[in-house]
Amino acid sequence: MSRQEVVKSLSQVKQKEMIGRNYDLITSGTAKVSSTFVPGNLNELLMCFDIANNLPEINAIQNAMRKKSGEMIAEAERSGHSEDVCTYVKADIGMMAKGNIAPNGKPFPVPDVLLLSYTGCFTFMKWFELLREQYKCPTVMLHVPYAADGQPTKNMRDYIVKQLKEDVIPVLEKVSGIKFDIDRLREYLRKSAIAENDLVWMLESSKHKPSPVDCYFGGVYYMGPIFTAFRGTDEAIEYYKLLRDEIEERIAKGLCAQSPDGDMPEENYRLVVEGPPNWTSFRDFWRMFSEAGAVVVASSYTKVGGVYDYDGFRHDPDHPLETLADYCLGVYTNRNLPTRVDMLARNIVDYDADGLLINSIKSCNSFSAGQLVMMREIEKITGKPGAFIETDLVDPRYFSAANVKNRLESYFQMIDQKRRAGGSAAAAGA
Repeated sequence: MSRQEVVKSLSQVKQKEMIGRNYDLITSGTAKVSSTFVPGNLNELLMCFDIANNLPEINAIQNAMRKKSGEMIAEAERSGHSEDVCTYVKADIGMMAKGNIAPNGKPFPVPDVLLLSYTGCFTFMKWFELLREQYKCPTVMLHVPYAADGQPTKNMRDYIVKQLKEDVIPVLEKVSGIKFDIDRLREYLRKSAIAENDLVWMLESSKHKPSPVDCYFGGVYYMGPIFTAFRGTDEAIEYYKLLRDEIEERIAKGLCAQSPDGDMPEENYRLVVEGPPNWTSFRDFWRMFSEAGAVVVASSYTKVGGVYDYDGFRHDPDHPLETLADYCLGVYTNRNLPTRVDMLARNIVDYDADGLLINSIKSCNSFSAGQLVMMREIEKITGKPGAFIETDLVDPRYFSAANVKNRLESYFQMIDQKRRAGGSAAAAGA
């Protein structure tokens, strides 16, 4: 099939330049560097100490999309890491063994500090134990209590604030040689909230028919600046304003969401997706949806760094440390299964989706545990059909294109049958 030449939009060009410049800063030797994780990351706080933000999961994704992660995972397994270990971890460990080269072709430095804000993924703790052993640099952990009862409590918030004051900030002051300035943090948080408003507008734009955006394959890309090193900056505000302008134009023209090959000609199916995407065959995976006219109108993985659209969270500059605590407590993987079920069921109803698709990840326990139970519960609540496929994050051995495509085609046929029977429409308001 012929594929149209795709011209990058201004927001795409801007984001590429932003991400590239952050890698140049990390590898320049001119800035202190922190390694930290995406979910609940404390970017605004790190900026108060002029510390550059390096995110190991993003490095693993970059290597997967460049088809390099397979050999890195093999290298990690040769050194004794089990086949069942998270492949983000093994890609990171294998990258270090192969020279620790950043996407810009320059070597990553030894980080000046490892900052672990633990948010619902036990693997993060074990991952940083390995990095601490390797780098032997200062390490500080922010323990974020799991919201097991569905709602964070005041005690949880106070506990996190206490750690920020007594553990995290003193370590960052010592590493950077810069005294903490809470007014500087307030200013960054004020900018975060502005960008977050446009981010939520983008997420909710997929309520339009046709949806002007894909909130899974496109959504993980749109999340780049807010979940990495740019939340709290003028650049993030400019990026999301630019993106909003582009989406408003698409809505005015009645355009369908974009695919890897340009604008989708028609929208046949509207899906909600639970779980991370496969990164090693990202574009081929995306085409299996777009060529069937399937658009993802909401997804859980675009909330893995922070949830903004479910209960209205925005960073609050009037309560700077408390709002950092609330942000960490509210990330998707820190919420219990009933809350995740409610979030996804609401998405199906609010976005008038045809059903729920789960991409279960072989090596990601924090997402995969309980997914079958969640799917059955969401089917019961919404009356919409669910389906289950299996791939992996960055291990190319676990993406079977024929198997995934076959399951997707069967799922689309199931949706068609539901429509003909009128079953899904009758239950939509449940």
